[in-house]
Amino acid sequence: MNENYPELQGKTAIVTGASSGIGRATARLLAENGVRVGLVSRSQDLLDELSRTLPGSQAFPADMTKVPQIKRMVSRAKNYFGRIDILVNNAGQGYDAPVEKTETGTFRYIYDLNVIGPLVAMQQVISVMRAQGGGTIINISSGTALMHLPGMSAYSSSKRALAGISLAARQELAADRIVVSVVYPYITLTNFEKNTIRAVPVPEDKQEPTGPYPLDSAEFVAGKIAGGIVSGEAEIFSHDWMKERRPF
Repeated sequence: MNENYPELQGKTAIVTGASSGIGRATARLLAENGVRVGLVSRSQDLLDELSRTLPGSQAFPADMTKVPQIKRMVSRAKNYFGRIDILVNNAGQGYDAPVEKTETGTFRYIYDLNVIGPLVAMQQVISVMRAQGGGTIINISSGTALMHLPGMSAYSSSKRALAGISLAARQELAADRIVVSVVYPYITLTNFEKNTIRAVPVPEDKQEPTGPYPLDSAEFVAGKIAGGIVSGEAEIFSHDWMKERRPF
């Protein structure tokens, strides 16, 4: 990666969903710019492998659907690094199902992972950042939050909820110099589609992501995230055309 963000040098960050995809690319980009990164996912082995390649990083495994684990993770990161300057709430999973076939238990799981987990992580870092005199929270939503897409109501509504929480928190925390931003990625070349829960099975050879525009790399989105940390913009869109797609 060639992006340079000297403003990030010496800061500390927590990145959830860091073992693959956008989270992994973001953790790597931040580390390359002198950030000490707390790596979070459920897989200790994958985090340890990544940590060995990123100077100053440390693995803090946690299931982002489990509130006690999230609280423990943030506490461990704070104790290890001494401070938390940046939180990147990236962990999430897709769920494709028409409204008629949306299973409520699965929807609750997706909501716990995509909304409640990030909310709890935010709540835990707010007091830390307030005591430090400020910080940055970046929540990764989805381009689907800006659209009405058949078969994606559960997932897109969870990401729209996360965007709403983010923008409200931005106003609530402005006086504490805590900047909250939301990122809307476009379709990205990761394992997201393969890991998506589907009400109707899709053949494995049909699970590759496709879209009307060229797909983005995880590194491209990581650059948007790092740029958003530096700029402090409220909403960061992977592409300008996405701004015209919002349904609200």
